[in-house]
Amino acid sequence: MLKRKLKVIPKFKNESEERNFWSKNDSTEYVDWNKAEAASFPNLKPSTKSISLRLPKYLLSRIRELANAKDVPYQSLMKIFLAERVEKETRPRGLSR
Repeated sequence: MLKRKLKVIPKFKNESEERNFWSKNDSTEYVDWNKAEAASFPNLKPSTKSISLRLPKYLLSRIRELANAKDVPYQSLMKIFLAERVEKETRPRGLSR
């Protein structure tokens, strides 16, 4: 197997510059992905953004009832429902989990 020389990853001034670089360059020219190892970050919490969402009163009541029955905060239950649906909608067709 031929070992090819990898390019040197440049130094970036900020995250925006780095993002721009990687959007235009192939990482396989800079990184030997055969040597990559899985990383675990168990204590990371995703950043959140507050939004305003108008729901019909009956729907909010039903969500609160479900959350109460499951003993979870209703906003947490809504996030779970949204995440599950996004996962389902973005999963390649024909593959089940």
